[in-house]
Amino acid sequence: MRTIGQHDGAKVALFIEHKLISILRDDIAGILYPNLWDLPGGGREADETPFETVSRELREELNLDLPPNAVLWESQFAANYKPNAWVAFFVAQLPVSALSDVVLGDEGQRWQLFDLDEFTALPNRVPSYGARLERWKQQTGGLVSLRG
Repeated sequence: MRTIGQHDGAKVALFIEHKLISILRDDIAGILYPNLWDLPGGGREADETPFETVSRELREELNLDLPPNAVLWESQFAANYKPNAWVAFFVAQLPVSALSDVVLGDEGQRWQLFDLDEFTALPNRVPSYGARLERWKQQTGGLVSLRG
């Protein structure tokens, strides 16, 4: 995919140790993907880089800080809802100790940890994440190991 111009947003498949953290979106009219399991992230503000966007959103949504060295993989994909726009997609990992910092922000019903296969098999998750996570697995082998 050719990425021209600024990204429209960024998402992160964040592993806490070996479990993927996900947020069940609010079940209200007027939002994209109501009542579906989502990954942390969201829209770009001002001139943010993709990493700045995903870091800010992760802090707002789950009270977690994402150090740059936690990122295992990054790619770009066409935006689901906006023609000719692109979004960044990260895979990152934090140690299990990060769970003590998790606090759900103002958006979403709750958060939950999933095994990767369990998350990708969910019938009520944002549909595009299956292909994005599959690309990551194909390009990297999909193995998640904590960085020292």
